[in-house]
Amino acid sequence: MTVTDLFRLDGRVAVVTGASSGLGVAFAQALAEAGADVVLGARRAEKLADTARLVEAAGRRAVTVATDVSDPESCTALVDAAMAELGKVDVLVNNAGVGTAVPATRETPEQFRQVIDVNLNGCYWMAQACGRVMQPGGSIINISSILGITTAGLPQAAYSASKAGLIGLTRDLAQQWTGRKGIRVNAIAPGFFESEMTEQYPEGYLELMRGRIPMARKGDPQELAATVVFLASDAAGYVTGQTWAVDGGLTIT
Repeated sequence: MTVTDLFRLDGRVAVVTGASSGLGVAFAQALAEAGADVVLGARRAEKLADTARLVEAAGRRAVTVATDVSDPESCTALVDAAMAELGKVDVLVNNAGVGTAVPATRETPEQFRQVIDVNLNGCYWMAQACGRVMQPGGSIINISSILGITTAGLPQAAYSASKAGLIGLTRDLAQQWTGRKGIRVNAIAPGFFESEMTEQYPEGYLELMRGRIPMARKGDPQELAATVVFLASDAAGYVTGQTWAVDGGLTIT
């Protein structure tokens, strides 16, 4: 086996949440290009068909399931569908997420809870459901954020709290499962990549933030997707419990 062979995912099954748009689409396509069949989950089931076509264009099988990760039963149903259709789950990419930019004195309990329910609780329910069926060699990749590590000039208490909590969850699940179950658990903390969330930022915000980024640009989704493929593959076989900042250097400034 060559070093490049270590990055292949042939014969594996990956589950990607939040797969109906943005980075979730890039993750699903990259995993398929690396050789994995992909199970796609999102609340907007009608949009999953487009992602499925990208997976199939790469020569891999795609399964789509309407999924609300804030509902533990919906998470279990997604994993059950993966097992029924493809027989196993080797990789989970916990990508589903929502965000708000509400000042802390005005954020309602409902707004705060919704973000926590999706971004943190939802990742736990998905990891729990996959952890019950994953065999040794499995990989869970939690999509956190640099806002779980640093601040970025917007009022995002709920989002930042959820993403920081996800980093802690990653460490604990790695401690529980890597030695006992052979499942690696890591997190990625993306910097600024175009997504539906960045479309909601105030005008000029991304240009302002570019001054804090040593690379002086936003990220390309393929750069983030390549990190997902690495962590999913045997190339990262000795990596667990870590948070990888993919941010152009923003968190060192």
